[in-house]
Amino acid sequence: MADRGCPLDVAPLPAEVRESLAELELELSEGDITQKGYEKKRAKLLARYVPLLQGVDPCLQAENRIPGPSVTTAVPKPQKSRPTSSRDERFRSDVHTEAVQAALAKYKERKMPMPSKRRSVLVHPSVETCTPPDTSSASEDEGSLRRPGRPTSAPLQSHPSVEPWLDRVIQGSSTSSSASSTSSHPGGRPTAAPSAATALAAHAHIDLHSAPPDVTTGLMERPHCERPQVASVGGVPRGHRGSVLDTADGVPVNSRVSSKIQQLLNTLKRPKRPPLKEFFVDDFEELLEDPNQPKPEGAEVVVLKGEPLAMGTPWPPSLLAALQRWGTTQPKAPCLTALDTAGKAVYTLTYGKLWTRSLKLAYTLLNKLTSKNEPLLKPGDRVALVFPNSDPVMFMVAFYGCLLAELVPVPIEVPLTRKDAGSQQVGFLLGSCGVALALTTEACQKGLPKSQTGEVAHFKGWPPLAWLVIDGKHLAKPPKDWHPAAQDTGAGTAYIEYRTSKEGSTVGVTVSHASLLAQCRALTQACGYSEAETLTNVLDFKRDAGLWHGVLTSVMNRMHVVSIPYALMKANPLSWIQKVCSYKAHAALVKSRDMHWSLLAQRGQRDVSLSSLRMLIVADGANPWSISSCDAFLNVFQSRGLRPEAICPCASSPEALTVAIRRPPDLGGPPPRKAILSMNGLSYGVIRVDTEEKLSVLTVQDVGQVMPGASVCVVKVEGTPYLCKTDEVGEICVHSSATGTAYYGLLGITKNVFETVPITSGGAPVSERPFTRTGLLGFIGPDSLVFVVGKLDGLMAVGVRRHSADDVVATALAVEPMKFVYRGRIAVFSVSVLHDDRIILVAEQRPDASEEDSFQWMSRVLQAIDSIHQVGVYCLALVPANTLPKAPLGGIHISETKQRFLEGTLHPCNVLMCPHTCVTNLPKPRQKQPDVGPASMIVGNLVAGKRIAQASGRELAHLEDSDQARKFLFLADVLQWRAHTTPDHPLFVLLNAKGSVTSTATCVQLHRRAERVAAALMEKGRLDAGDHVALVYPPGVDLIAAFYGCLYCGCVPVTVRPPHPQNLATTLPTVKMIVEVSKSACVLTTQAITRLLRSKEAAAAVDVRTWPTILDTDDIPKKKVASIFRPPSPDVLAYLDFSVSTTGILAGVKMSHAATSALCRSIKLQCELYPSRQIAICLDPYCGLGFALWCLCSVYSGHQSVLVPPLELESNVSLWLSAVSQYKARVTFCSYSVMEMCTKGLGAQTGALRMKGVNLSCVRTCMVVAEERPRIALTQSFSKLFKDLGLPARAVSTTFGCRVNVAICLQGTAGPDPTTVYVDMRALRHDRVRLVERGSPHSLPLMESGKILPGVKVIIAHTETKGPLGDSHLGEIWVSSPHNATGYYTVYGEEALHADHFSARLSFGDTQTIWARTGYLGFLRRTELTDASGERHDALYVVGSLDETLELRGMRYHPIDIETSVVRAHRSIAECAVFTWTNLLVVVVELDGLEQDALDLVALVTNAVLEEHLLVVGVVVIVDPGVIPINSRGEKQRMHLRDGFLADQLDPIYVAYNM
Repeated sequence: MADRGCPLDVAPLPAEVRESLAELELELSEGDITQKGYEKKRAKLLARYVPLLQGVDPCLQAENRIPGPSVTTAVPKPQKSRPTSSRDERFRSDVHTEAVQAALAKYKERKMPMPSKRRSVLVHPSVETCTPPDTSSASEDEGSLRRPGRPTSAPLQSHPSVEPWLDRVIQGSSTSSSASSTSSHPGGRPTAAPSAATALAAHAHIDLHSAPPDVTTGLMERPHCERPQVASVGGVPRGHRGSVLDTADGVPVNSRVSSKIQQLLNTLKRPKRPPLKEFFVDDFEELLEDPNQPKPEGAEVVVLKGEPLAMGTPWPPSLLAALQRWGTTQPKAPCLTALDTAGKAVYTLTYGKLWTRSLKLAYTLLNKLTSKNEPLLKPGDRVALVFPNSDPVMFMVAFYGCLLAELVPVPIEVPLTRKDAGSQQVGFLLGSCGVALALTTEACQKGLPKSQTGEVAHFKGWPPLAWLVIDGKHLAKPPKDWHPAAQDTGAGTAYIEYRTSKEGSTVGVTVSHASLLAQCRALTQACGYSEAETLTNVLDFKRDAGLWHGVLTSVMNRMHVVSIPYALMKANPLSWIQKVCSYKAHAALVKSRDMHWSLLAQRGQRDVSLSSLRMLIVADGANPWSISSCDAFLNVFQSRGLRPEAICPCASSPEALTVAIRRPPDLGGPPPRKAILSMNGLSYGVIRVDTEEKLSVLTVQDVGQVMPGASVCVVKVEGTPYLCKTDEVGEICVHSSATGTAYYGLLGITKNVFETVPITSGGAPVSERPFTRTGLLGFIGPDSLVFVVGKLDGLMAVGVRRHSADDVVATALAVEPMKFVYRGRIAVFSVSVLHDDRIILVAEQRPDASEEDSFQWMSRVLQAIDSIHQVGVYCLALVPANTLPKAPLGGIHISETKQRFLEGTLHPCNVLMCPHTCVTNLPKPRQKQPDVGPASMIVGNLVAGKRIAQASGRELAHLEDSDQARKFLFLADVLQWRAHTTPDHPLFVLLNAKGSVTSTATCVQLHRRAERVAAALMEKGRLDAGDHVALVYPPGVDLIAAFYGCLYCGCVPVTVRPPHPQNLATTLPTVKMIVEVSKSACVLTTQAITRLLRSKEAAAAVDVRTWPTILDTDDIPKKKVASIFRPPSPDVLAYLDFSVSTTGILAGVKMSHAATSALCRSIKLQCELYPSRQIAICLDPYCGLGFALWCLCSVYSGHQSVLVPPLELESNVSLWLSAVSQYKARVTFCSYSVMEMCTKGLGAQTGALRMKGVNLSCVRTCMVVAEERPRIALTQSFSKLFKDLGLPARAVSTTFGCRVNVAICLQGTAGPDPTTVYVDMRALRHDRVRLVERGSPHSLPLMESGKILPGVKVIIAHTETKGPLGDSHLGEIWVSSPHNATGYYTVYGEEALHADHFSARLSFGDTQTIWARTGYLGFLRRTELTDASGERHDALYVVGSLDETLELRGMRYHPIDIETSVVRAHRSIAECAVFTWTNLLVVVVELDGLEQDALDLVALVTNAVLEEHLLVVGVVVIVDPGVIPINSRGEKQRMHLRDGFLADQLDPIYVAYNM
């Protein structure tokens, strides 16, 4: 790669100062010195040199990068090596950091709304108590990266005086530091200090605010506030922000919420990338290509052949033959040295010992293990090898012992707990391989989790295993003449290596004896291994390169392997270098992580030499970040004898084993190469040398040549394996005798992977022999070198582009020095949401990072990824330190992390979602078609043979025909008549929470109490006929008496729910409002409530001086009225019915005497109510059907009503059902809230209720009174639950009423059962009804809302044209009946809008009838059933309230449908409500769980709504249970909730603003 324009070498500090600084850094990073002490000492050291820094000539910092040609030859000369600081970081190629900084600079200040979090959720454990996580890459350097002496909440970037170039130097990245001192002074003593500029810049903030350097020359223009500034929080404690903020337009608003929403809207207004034209062909067929997409233009790739396997060399015929030969001829030769965690050699296994111990084990396995006198194992059986990473010796013995006994070893990780990440999948592998025996060591077996009996515990998902300890004393010595009959050549399976796929499923790759041998030969030839060489191995010896080099090939060549355990590397990252030095090793096997760690730890080491190394094999050389580790490592260690050509990256995969490895020149390798590729091109699978932007580039190094004896080609990733073009990225495929042979037991995928036949564009196969797919993505570069740019497993396909997870990680890490997150603990994966992969980034947050900092880091990461990869991140989550699942050898268990994310068990502490930017594949918003006129509709229906949708209940006989009907025209008359004819007939029984009767009323008692009330009203209240009286009573007989008292004196009663004593502030204003709006001249109530209305607390909520006269009826004198008032005509007003609709509108409707008696008559006929009947009512008696059933029907029909106030259920849930059983009620009414209390509260108690004698078999019909779509799930679970108590299966049904007519449908006792249909939810959004089968996708069950009442006519009308609609068409339900209300008394709010609610006429067809509009959408459907009159039955289905629907993206959504999806998204969601605010969908969920788990819900809620409704959620608000307001009928008050949210009154646990 081309060098920088001018090296950054500023007045170097004297060597001794650099030494002292380095030692100081080391002390700090190891915790030997406090931050304060460190700063003091450092300031002292640097005091003389700081002025130098201020005068630096800015041109020195300008990083003029000369664009490099595509693939340049890196000439290994010391002075040309890449300038980079000694603490170069894994994952970070310097180009990348620079690119990220430049990309971020392009973003001007953006205000993004920061999520709000409740204080309790913010409390971090103190830094001391938090152990830093086991970062799979260094956390040792973190101490020095986090600049001390500055509060983290004021990051450097936000100080205008810190100049950008300096800021970049402080990042300590490889970008802006000069070549390390070794290459600047080739003859000088190797020193460990960072180069002068870095040292100074890093220590510069001592004097940061004194005259900043003059950076006026052509430096990169970067505004200092490139971080999105979140509403700045000066001295305000976190979590309590000032309440007045400016919105984007600079208008102060009072609520923090509305300003945040404004910010959110502003982020959404920004121009996004242009969406692809017409993203959808029909529904979700295929994505159309982007016209600017780069296309491959090269010629077709040819198959690349490796050099032939050397023939002349005397190879041993098999691996076991080699082992026998060395074990018998060179028994003293060392084979393997194991180290302990202190780095001391604990044991050296010689070839003689390996041979004898393997024989002993083979003999024991074959002859000493029996079950039922049969040998336990037969040749070819699979055996699990469970050995810790610290015990290579026993593993090697076990491995070769199995081979000698012709058993197939399956090495797996040691299960540490019963619930290890991925352990269930390993169990699945063992089960599918039929493993019955596990070999382990005594020490390891002691550490395994045990059951009570002391046996090894059974791990979840594992087959039953026998455990065999193979320490020497447990093995039997074979007889002298015993020889194993091992056949270890040919196609038989030698061993099985496990491999975990992207989804987390574990498969076993089988490697045959022939492949094993071929692999050893190929590696020997490629690496030039010779007898008795020493190899140090840092890798896992159980699999992959660690096994191939360190256990197999080493034995073939009688090499000596020094195995360095992971625990030692964690304790001393330099251990491998020290061992190379002390054992004079010729080869070392490492990962880039190990090189990176040793760079950080090498400061104190002066005496190590790497001159003996001829090959430093970098096993993960195929990873994009390995190049920076290799470069940095060479830079530092070249002065310690490391030869540049010794660094040998290699590429391997479990299926194809070693794919390619770089050879040193003495083995005939060409010079190494690098390629600088355009990220954008790569995302389309095309190789483009980056010329234009220099920002989004990926620098990769070659992984050498193809293995000896192998052929390699590159094929297309998906579909038929066509050969790629030369400038196209594809999957590398290998044909060789040294690849794996199959996935054990999985024939289908084996064929796809191990038996691929690549074909040319003409369709001809390239060879008759099959190739193996490696899962590596790459291309073949110049000199026949193989380049790898990613793994198939890490590929995320977003739209038509593919992104590599590793590249995204690299970008995230380049954003910032690691102040906020741990660097080795970042996981990137994709989840499929709405037919496309969405990118998720999860990182572990440092315990000392503040909310604001973390949020800013997150928003910058989003911007960086957006700039560099041109792809949006769907969700970015930060979790507390140490909580991500770990892979066996450090690192993150990605599939387990993904699993937890999807299950909602990740428990993040910070979440940022950007669905608006990512989800570009939503179907286009629906365009409203010009409406078809009503006449055309009717004609269309006639042509289609559909009838017009109208239906009616039974005909009512005309009133004139019957004397009784005329007598029953006025309810006051009915009560007097009953008091006269059946004075002692009981009408009402009121129960309390204990189930005992608190008050009863017979006909005559009620009549007398009513008379008393009437007398009091006329005398004390001085009221006249027609005056309005508010009745403020708790549910009970007093309320009923007061109601009839009003009728007796001609006043108009208005029932009002009393205020709640514990919640006066919110309930009392509603009472006051109803009293005022209804123009009540007097308030009737009890003594207790009178005191409450006039109390001090009440005065705080309302003006108590403006109450009208308040009369308490508790002790009024026994007086009769002279004459009972008789209304002049039935159309006179009888009572006012006030209620608050779910949309928050207070509306009172006028009920005339005629309508009141017609209502009672219809209910009487439908439910067959007679004086001998008893019905149980558990409803609130203040409005609608609840009021009618409680106060009116018993007097009209004469039946006895058992009254159960719903409030009493809070202290005794079984009260209502016990009452039904005790009074043998045939008919009972309840509300949804009552039904829900019973299902939740009595679910586990049905047995106990049965013991108490509760029996519900008497119930003919149990009706839920509601003004909404029937809640099927609830009614069904209620029926199922109480079936055990004898509740008949068909008893539960629903009713439907609304403001204009309180009772339109009631199931009643006769007539067919309620029917259920399934409709397509997608069609419903377009106002269409499409009936589908049960269980079909997008189906929504709708239950009929009961039978239409006698005398009621219903028609379905178009909401806009008001024309009649056909059968099964969705429209507004219109109703005509004698008991329609006569009009609104007043709609508090919008009079004009509601003028036509009671007097609407159809615009076509029958234009004479006057209808009332219910405001509900629904449809009528003629069923196959017949009703009592023998006619076909018409069922009415209510879909939802028209006022509540949400118009989004041109479609009509019902909140309940979105809420149902949300509640299903996670088990902790107790309840949910949705509403819209300025086109944003806001979802409020109640969390029934720990506050720490609140953030799990954000992504799941967003996913569910996207998947099922094609809507992007704008704001997710997580609140405590019980915050969503519910009215007496159990309906959600979404508008109240919205007002509460916007006024910031919900006290939410968390508010996430989705970008």
